[in-house]
Amino acid sequence: MLDRWNKPEGVVAAGGILDRIVAAKAIRLKMAKLLNPIDSTAKVRTQARGSGFSFVERISTEGATNIIAELKRRSPSKGVIREEYDPRLIAATYERGGAAALSVLTEEDFFGGSLDHLRSLNQVKLPLLRKDFIFDEYQVYEAAFAGADAVLLIVAILDDEMLSRLIRLADELRVAALVEVHTATEMKRAVAAGAVVIGVNNRDLTTFKVDLETSLRLASLAPAGTILVSESGINSAGEIARLKSAGFSAFLIGEHFMRAADPGEALHRLVAESE
Repeated sequence: MLDRWNKPEGVVAAGGILDRIVAAKAIRLKMAKLLNPIDSTAKVRTQARGSGFSFVERISTEGATNIIAELKRRSPSKGVIREEYDPRLIAATYERGGAAALSVLTEEDFFGGSLDHLRSLNQVKLPLLRKDFIFDEYQVYEAAFAGADAVLLIVAILDDEMLSRLIRLADELRVAALVEVHTATEMKRAVAAGAVVIGVNNRDLTTFKVDLETSLRLASLAPAGTILVSESGINSAGEIARLKSAGFSAFLIGEHFMRAADPGEALHRLVAESE
Protein backbone atom coordinates (compact mmCIF):
# COMPACT_ATOMS: atom_id res chain seq x y z
CA MET A 1 0.00 0.00 0.00
CA LEU A 2 2.69 2.48 0.98
CA ASP A 3 4.57 1.78 -2.23
CA ARG A 4 1.59 3.11 -4.22
CA TRP A 5 1.35 6.53 -2.60
CA ASN A 6 3.62 9.26 -1.39
CA LYS A 7 4.66 8.27 2.09
CA PRO A 8 4.69 11.06 4.66
CA GLU A 9 8.11 12.19 5.82
CA GLY A 10 9.57 9.80 8.35
CA VAL A 11 7.21 6.90 7.60
CA VAL A 12 8.50 3.48 6.59
CA ALA A 13 6.56 0.61 5.04
CA ALA A 14 5.82 -1.96 7.74
CA GLY A 15 3.73 -4.38 5.68
CA GLY A 16 0.29 -5.86 6.17
CA ILE A 17 -2.59 -3.84 7.53
CA LEU A 18 -0.24 -1.35 9.21
CA ASP A 19 0.40 0.25 5.83
CA ARG A 20 -3.35 0.55 5.16
CA ILE A 21 -3.93 2.14 8.56
CA VAL A 22 -1.13 4.66 8.06
CA ALA A 23 -2.40 5.51 4.56
CA ALA A 24 -5.88 6.22 5.93
CA LYS A 25 -4.43 8.24 8.80
CA ALA A 26 -2.35 10.33 6.40
CA ILE A 27 -5.52 11.40 4.58
CA ARG A 28 -7.22 12.36 7.84
CA LEU A 29 -4.09 14.17 9.02
CA LYS A 30 -3.95 16.27 5.86
CA MET A 31 -7.55 17.37 6.43
CA ALA A 32 -6.94 18.08 10.12
CA LYS A 33 -4.02 20.35 9.28
CA LEU A 34 -6.20 22.32 6.88
CA LEU A 35 -9.12 22.66 9.29
CA ASN A 36 -7.15 23.14 12.51
CA PRO A 37 -3.69 24.55 11.82
CA ILE A 38 -1.37 24.82 14.80
CA ASP A 39 0.31 28.23 14.94
CA SER A 40 3.29 29.33 17.00
CA THR A 41 1.06 30.83 19.71
CA ALA A 42 -0.75 27.54 20.16
CA LYS A 43 2.57 25.72 20.36
CA VAL A 44 3.78 27.97 23.16
CA ARG A 45 0.50 27.51 25.02
CA THR A 46 0.82 23.74 24.73
CA GLN A 47 4.40 23.77 25.98
CA ALA A 48 3.22 25.51 29.17
CA ARG A 49 0.58 22.91 29.99
CA GLY A 50 0.70 20.49 32.87
CA SER A 51 -2.10 18.10 33.76
CA GLY A 52 -0.70 17.11 37.13
CA PHE A 53 -1.01 13.41 36.29
CA SER A 54 2.34 11.74 35.63
CA PHE A 55 2.01 8.80 33.28
CA VAL A 56 5.55 7.61 33.98
CA GLU A 57 5.19 7.77 37.76
CA ARG A 58 1.85 6.01 37.80
CA ILE A 59 2.93 3.09 35.60
CA SER A 60 6.19 2.51 37.49
CA THR A 61 4.89 2.40 41.08
CA GLU A 62 6.96 -0.23 42.88
CA GLY A 63 5.17 -3.13 44.50
CA ALA A 64 1.94 -2.50 42.58
CA THR A 65 0.24 -4.12 39.61
CA ASN A 66 0.27 -1.14 37.29
CA ILE A 67 -2.35 -1.73 34.63
CA ILE A 68 -2.94 0.61 31.71
CA ALA A 69 -6.60 -0.16 31.04
CA GLU A 70 -7.60 0.33 27.43
CA LEU A 71 -10.76 1.77 25.91
CA LYS A 72 -11.24 0.12 22.53
CA ARG A 73 -14.46 -0.27 20.55
CA ARG A 74 -13.25 -2.60 17.81
CA SER A 75 -10.15 -3.87 16.01
CA PRO A 76 -9.28 -4.99 12.47
CA SER A 77 -8.70 -8.57 13.59
CA LYS A 78 -11.62 -9.05 16.02
CA GLY A 79 -14.26 -6.70 14.64
CA VAL A 80 -16.59 -5.08 17.18
CA ILE A 81 -15.36 -5.87 20.68
CA ARG A 82 -17.86 -3.84 22.67
CA GLU A 83 -21.26 -2.86 21.32
CA GLU A 84 -22.16 -0.43 24.11
CA TYR A 85 -19.21 1.91 24.07
CA ASP A 86 -19.37 5.00 26.27
CA PRO A 87 -15.81 6.17 27.02
CA ARG A 88 -16.81 8.20 30.07
CA LEU A 89 -18.69 5.34 31.71
CA ILE A 90 -15.93 2.86 30.94
CA ALA A 91 -13.25 5.22 32.23
CA ALA A 92 -15.19 5.71 35.46
CA THR A 93 -15.36 1.94 36.03
CA TYR A 94 -11.64 1.63 35.31
CA GLU A 95 -10.88 4.41 37.79
CA ARG A 96 -12.87 2.62 40.49
CA GLY A 97 -11.25 -0.69 39.53
CA GLY A 98 -7.73 0.52 40.26
CA ALA A 99 -6.21 1.37 36.87
CA ALA A 100 -2.83 3.10 36.92
CA ALA A 101 -3.56 4.86 33.62
CA LEU A 102 -5.94 4.70 30.67
CA SER A 103 -5.18 4.00 27.02
CA VAL A 104 -7.68 5.54 24.61
CA LEU A 105 -7.84 4.33 21.00
CA THR A 106 -8.33 7.42 18.85
CA GLU A 107 -7.85 5.86 15.38
CA GLU A 108 -11.11 6.26 13.46
CA ASP A 109 -11.20 3.98 10.42
CA PHE A 110 -10.02 0.64 11.77
CA PHE A 111 -10.64 0.89 15.54
CA GLY A 112 -13.74 3.10 15.72
CA GLY A 113 -11.96 5.63 17.91
CA SER A 114 -11.93 9.40 18.04
CA LEU A 115 -9.90 12.17 19.61
CA ASP A 116 -13.22 13.31 21.07
CA HIS A 117 -13.25 10.14 23.18
CA LEU A 118 -10.03 11.31 24.82
CA ARG A 119 -11.29 14.87 25.21
CA SER A 120 -14.39 13.59 26.98
CA LEU A 121 -12.28 12.18 29.82
CA ASN A 122 -11.07 15.50 31.20
CA GLN A 123 -12.66 14.74 34.59
CA VAL A 124 -10.84 11.42 35.00
CA LYS A 125 -8.07 11.63 37.57
CA LEU A 126 -5.78 9.20 35.77
CA PRO A 127 -3.04 9.75 33.17
CA LEU A 128 -4.34 9.35 29.62
CA LEU A 129 -2.43 7.71 26.77
CA ARG A 130 -3.39 8.58 23.21
CA LYS A 131 -3.08 5.29 21.35
CA ASP A 132 -2.96 5.93 17.64
CA PHE A 133 -0.68 5.71 14.61
CA ILE A 134 1.47 8.80 15.08
CA PHE A 135 4.06 9.85 12.52
CA ASP A 136 3.86 13.65 12.47
CA GLU A 137 4.66 16.38 15.01
CA TYR A 138 1.16 17.79 14.49
CA GLN A 139 -0.31 14.65 16.07
CA VAL A 140 1.75 15.11 19.24
CA TYR A 141 0.53 18.71 19.60
CA GLU A 142 -2.98 17.49 18.81
CA ALA A 143 -2.73 14.90 21.58
CA ALA A 144 -1.50 17.48 24.08
CA PHE A 145 -4.35 19.86 23.17
CA ALA A 146 -6.82 17.01 23.76
CA GLY A 147 -5.47 16.37 27.25
CA ALA A 148 -3.20 13.38 26.67
CA ASP A 149 -0.44 12.74 29.19
CA ALA A 150 1.29 10.25 26.90
CA VAL A 151 1.41 9.22 23.24
CA LEU A 152 2.14 5.89 21.59
CA LEU A 153 4.99 5.85 19.06
CA ILE A 154 5.22 2.67 16.97
CA VAL A 155 8.79 1.97 15.90
CA ALA A 156 7.66 -0.24 12.99
CA ILE A 157 6.18 2.72 11.08
CA LEU A 158 8.85 5.36 11.82
CA ASP A 159 12.35 5.91 10.52
CA ASP A 160 15.09 6.66 13.06
CA GLU A 161 15.12 10.42 12.53
CA MET A 162 11.36 10.82 12.92
CA LEU A 163 11.26 8.53 15.95
CA SER A 164 13.92 10.63 17.68
CA ARG A 165 12.19 13.86 16.68
CA LEU A 166 8.83 12.78 18.07
CA ILE A 167 10.37 11.56 21.34
CA ARG A 168 12.12 14.92 21.77
CA LEU A 169 8.94 16.87 21.02
CA ALA A 170 6.92 14.81 23.49
CA ASP A 171 9.54 15.50 26.14
CA GLU A 172 9.40 19.25 25.41
CA LEU A 173 5.62 19.20 25.82
CA ARG A 174 5.84 17.14 29.01
CA VAL A 175 3.94 14.34 27.31
CA ALA A 176 5.41 10.89 27.89
CA ALA A 177 6.34 8.77 24.88
CA LEU A 178 5.44 5.09 25.11
CA VAL A 179 7.66 3.66 22.36
CA GLU A 180 6.31 0.37 21.04
CA VAL A 181 8.48 -2.46 19.72
CA HIS A 182 7.90 -6.02 18.57
CA THR A 183 11.35 -7.28 17.55
CA ALA A 184 14.93 -7.17 18.79
CA THR A 185 15.86 -4.77 15.99
CA GLU A 186 13.04 -2.43 16.97
CA MET A 187 14.10 -2.59 20.63
CA LYS A 188 17.63 -1.51 19.66
CA ARG A 189 16.25 1.33 17.53
CA ALA A 190 14.01 2.52 20.37
CA VAL A 191 16.93 2.59 22.80
CA ALA A 192 19.15 4.42 20.30
CA ALA A 193 16.40 7.03 19.76
CA GLY A 194 16.31 7.83 23.47
CA ALA A 195 13.20 5.94 24.57
CA VAL A 196 12.74 5.76 28.34
CA VAL A 197 9.37 3.98 28.38
CA ILE A 198 9.26 1.00 26.02
CA GLY A 199 6.20 -1.12 25.33
CA VAL A 200 6.63 -4.60 23.94
CA ASN A 201 3.61 -5.54 21.84
CA ASN A 202 2.95 -9.27 22.03
CA ARG A 203 0.74 -8.90 18.96
CA ASP A 204 2.46 -8.83 15.59
CA LEU A 205 0.63 -5.94 13.91
CA THR A 206 1.19 -7.38 10.44
CA THR A 207 -0.19 -10.87 11.18
CA PHE A 208 -2.12 -10.24 14.46
CA LYS A 209 -0.57 -13.36 15.99
CA VAL A 210 -0.19 -12.95 19.76
CA ASP A 211 2.69 -14.51 21.69
CA LEU A 212 3.49 -13.53 25.29
CA GLU A 213 6.99 -14.90 24.79
CA THR A 214 7.74 -11.78 22.75
CA SER A 215 7.81 -9.70 25.94
CA LEU A 216 9.84 -12.28 27.84
CA ARG A 217 12.34 -12.53 25.00
CA LEU A 218 12.87 -8.79 24.47
CA ALA A 219 12.95 -7.64 28.10
CA SER A 220 16.62 -8.55 28.52
CA LEU A 221 17.58 -6.23 25.63
CA ALA A 222 16.39 -3.10 27.43
CA PRO A 223 19.05 -1.15 29.33
CA ALA A 224 18.85 -0.67 33.09
CA GLY A 225 16.46 2.10 34.04
CA THR A 226 14.05 1.47 31.18
CA ILE A 227 10.40 1.34 32.17
CA LEU A 228 8.95 -1.70 30.42
CA VAL A 229 5.30 -2.15 29.48
CA SER A 230 3.92 -5.44 28.16
CA GLU A 231 1.05 -4.99 25.70
CA SER A 232 -1.62 -7.34 24.31
CA GLY A 233 -2.67 -10.89 25.09
CA ILE A 234 -2.52 -10.61 28.88
CA ASN A 235 -5.44 -12.35 30.58
CA SER A 236 -4.38 -13.74 33.96
CA ALA A 237 -2.53 -13.08 37.20
CA GLY A 238 -0.12 -15.88 36.33
CA GLU A 239 0.90 -14.14 33.13
CA ILE A 240 1.38 -10.86 34.98
CA ALA A 241 3.58 -12.62 37.55
CA ARG A 242 5.81 -13.99 34.79
CA LEU A 243 6.09 -10.56 33.20
CA LYS A 244 6.89 -8.88 36.51
CA SER A 245 9.71 -11.34 37.12
CA ALA A 246 11.08 -10.47 33.66
CA GLY A 247 11.27 -6.79 34.59
CA PHE A 248 7.97 -5.34 33.37
CA SER A 249 6.52 -2.47 35.39
CA ALA A 250 3.16 -2.10 33.66
CA PHE A 251 0.68 -4.05 31.58
CA LEU A 252 -1.54 -2.63 28.84
CA ILE A 253 -4.75 -4.66 28.71
CA GLY A 254 -7.79 -3.95 26.58
CA GLU A 255 -9.76 -6.79 25.03
CA HIS A 256 -9.85 -8.85 28.24
CA PHE A 257 -11.69 -5.99 29.96
CA MET A 258 -13.69 -4.76 27.00
CA ARG A 259 -15.44 -8.11 26.64
CA ALA A 260 -16.42 -8.21 30.33
CA ALA A 261 -19.90 -7.15 31.45
CA ASP A 262 -18.25 -4.74 33.92
CA PRO A 263 -14.76 -3.75 32.73
CA GLY A 264 -13.89 -2.09 36.03
CA GLU A 265 -14.83 -5.16 38.06
CA ALA A 266 -12.77 -7.38 35.74
CA LEU A 267 -9.84 -5.02 36.27
CA HIS A 268 -10.33 -5.02 40.06
CA ARG A 269 -10.32 -8.84 40.15
CA LEU A 270 -7.16 -9.09 38.06
CA VAL A 271 -5.33 -6.54 40.22
CA ALA A 272 -6.41 -8.32 43.42
CA GLU A 273 -5.28 -11.70 42.07
CA SER A 274 -1.92 -10.26 41.03
CA GLU A 275 -0.91 -8.72 44.36
